[in-house]
Amino acid sequence: MPQGLPAAPECVKTLPMRMSSCLAAAAALLLLAPAPPAIAAPEDKADGTTTLPVPRFVSLKSGKAMLRAGPDDQRFPILWEYRRKGLPMEIVREYGLWREVRDPTGTRGWMNKSLLSGVRTALVLAESGQADDSGGAPRLLYTAPNPRGRIAWRAAPGAVVTIILCEDVWCRVSNAGRSGFIPRAQLWGTYPGEAVGG
Repeated sequence: MPQGLPAAPECVKTLPMRMSSCLAAAAALLLLAPAPPAIAAPEDKADGTTTLPVPRFVSLKSGKAMLRAGPDDQRFPILWEYRRKGLPMEIVREYGLWREVRDPTGTRGWMNKSLLSGVRTALVLAESGQADDSGGAPRLLYTAPNPRGRIAWRAAPGAVVTIILCEDVWCRVSNAGRSGFIPRAQLWGTYPGEAVGG
């Protein structure tokens, strides 16, 4: 028997016991067994940086996030205040607890990592391919990854969608309880050929 584990209860050794007392003894055995050692998240390092790839996409964790000119909230001024939860951002560099990010329009600055989430989202691009051109025609999302398939719904340029899955040239995304497939080239928030989800 492994060292540190309690001995097996009598109900395991002798069969003619009542089933309920055997189950109670087995439950007690599980409670008394030592817990496996906690495993630290592989991406966390002592200096606040991670072992995750850079660059990578993330999203804003809340509806209010400050973009600063440098990696410190006392010495560097605020450049922008974002008020759009889930907006995709690209981390281009790490410095301690700070991440240099790029937004969908190309604006760069620094955010504390506590303002960012690993939830993958994307911004629907306009036909021009620009993230800040929200006046274009809606993009079509399909029930299957096929442009000849049935249209599931339409998304306006500038809409933020949650990425469920991306493979090859198609991504399955969702928004407000609807999901559908959209060509990856019509999104900002994923790299060409990057597998997401699944």
